Formats: sequence, C-alpha cells, structure tokens
Amino acid sequence: MEETDVIIVGAGPVGLTCAIECKKRGLNHLILEEGMLVNSLFHFPTNMTFFSTSQKLEIGGVPFISHTEKPTRREALEYYRRVCSSWELNLLTYHKVDSIQRKNSQFEIQAKKKKFRSKYVIISTGFYGKPRLLDIPGEELDKVFHYYTEVHPFIGQKVAVIGSANSACDVALELFHKDAEVTMIIRQPSISERVKYWIKPNIENRINEGSIKAYFNSNVKEIHEDQLDIITPDGEISIKNDFVLAMTGYRPDFDFLQQLGIQLSEDEIKKPVHDPATLETNVKGMYVAGVINAGLQTSKIFIENSMDHATKIFDHIMASEPVNI
Repeated sequence: MEETDVIIVGAGPVGLTCAIECKKRGLNHLILEEGMLVNSLFHFPTNMTFFSTSQKLEIGGVPFISHTEKPTRREALEYYRRVCSSWELNLLTYHKVDSIQRKNSQFEIQAKKKKFRSKYVIISTGFYGKPRLLDIPGEELDKVFHYYTEVHPFIGQKVAVIGSANSACDVALELFHKDAEVTMIIRQPSISERVKYWIKPNIENRINEGSIKAYFNSNVKEIHEDQLDIITPDGEISIKNDFVLAMTGYRPDFDFLQQLGIQLSEDEIKKPVHDPATLETNVKGMYVAGVINAGLQTSKIFIENSMDHATKIFDHIMASEPVNI
C-alpha cells in the first residue's frame, strides 16, 4: 500500500494548485484523477476561447503565454501540461477513486484496484463531470448530447439547443453560422442576463430576425428519434429534429461526496459543509477545494477566485501538524 502525506482527488487547475502548495510546504502528495489531466478542460468545445486572461489562469508561478490576451482551450491544455511537468507533480490519471475510509488517524483510499494511505485528503473534483439531466422520456437516445465539442457533425441538421446561458448561446450561434437549422427551447421568458455582454445582443438579434427559432417559457416534454414534443405557452407542439444539445449545466457529484461522509447543506444549493476559513469538512482531515464548495451555485466559484484555497488548506494542515508529518 502506497503511503503519502496528502491525497488530492481531481487533477484540474485547483487540484494542481493544491499539489504545488503541498510541495512548497515540504509534504509528499499524490493526485488521483478518474480521467485525464485537466479532464474538464479537455471536454470544453474544441474552438473555445476563455473569458479570463492567460495571466489570471496562471498557477505555480509558471508563465502562461498565449497568442492573444485570452487563451484558447488548446493553449490551456498545453499550459497545464507544462505546469505538471515543471513542478514534477505526482499524478495518476485514469484512477477513479472508489472509496475513502478513515481508519484511526489516516485515510485508506481505493482507486483502480490499488490502495493508498494518507493523513489528509483534498477533494477537488469540480462539477463538469455530471450534467444536469432533463429527466424526460427519450433523453437516453444517441441523438441527445450534454457536452458539445465541435460543429462539424451537425452541419445541415435540425438541432435543438436547450438552455439560454453562455454555453447554450455559444453553441446556437456556432451552429447557425455553419448552416445548421437551430431551434432553442428556453424555460425563461428571455435570454439569461448572465450571458457574456458581446454574445447576448448577437443571439437576441438572430432570434429577432428569425434566423434562430426560439420557444420561450417552454419545456421539452419528450424526445423522439425524428421529433421533439414541446410544451409552450400556446400549447403542446411537435417539431422535426435530428439532434438535441442539452446545454442545461452541470453539477458536483453529490453522491460521491456523501459516500465519503461529507455532509451537504440542507437548502437547495447543497454546498458541502466546510469551514470557510480552512475548507475542512465535517470529516476531520478531509478538505474541499475549488468550485465544489459552491454546490449548485457553480457560477460563484471558478479558477481565478479559488486560487487561495490551497493556501487556506495547507495553513490549517501545518498549524495542526507543526512537526513534520
């Protein structure tokens, strides 16, 4: 059984930041990641450009040089590979954590038929791995996607985009510009106010001119192989359809957190219970870092404003363990 001071679950930017802080404090670490390095970023749309500047995405003192002020997905993937290499981080990808159990003063972690032991555990699994499902008949069909990568498969097709936040609007516009027949189904009476300021007027203009059909105050009732049933303010209608892109957002893996013994807030936000000053959960020695701290309010925490999570965690660890652990 491999032993280390700290196990970090999740190899996103915040998980890497925690590993770097761990090395700075002279502690041993191991990152366990069920997918690949920065798995969530890899599944972003192929041609995506970040809203943040490259400088704001820097971690570990490694310069992030991009061709423009705001980096692309491809540049970000390369950057975090360099961070991992520069800091010689101890990382095991494709090692899904099956269980974490506290035994006496340590944790025993089971991942991919291997066992590990550590005194501290940091959960930094983000939220992008779990889409918010529609829970309607037909959602299991192959024509339904909760992640969007690129436009090519949908050229010339009748595509329904469900949602009105940034991702839905970005997808709808890219599809429109590549000659897909785009229909948006939106629960709210208008495009979300949170949509980026340079995107919102663009999508609204396309809707107003009729280039993109939009059903507001509407919900998809059922998905069929060749059509959608939609409940609108004017009654139920059916439209012809080839593909559905459900851009309805994502959520943390609450089942996993509860399996670890982490309590969730009793309100609808479902934040993991933790001390905001130290990020320690109700499970002694287990911490949460990154966007999962916000529960379902996933827009409240992101890479830039969670850079200090690693410092908070390791300040607490070192204060509780003044002697070399």
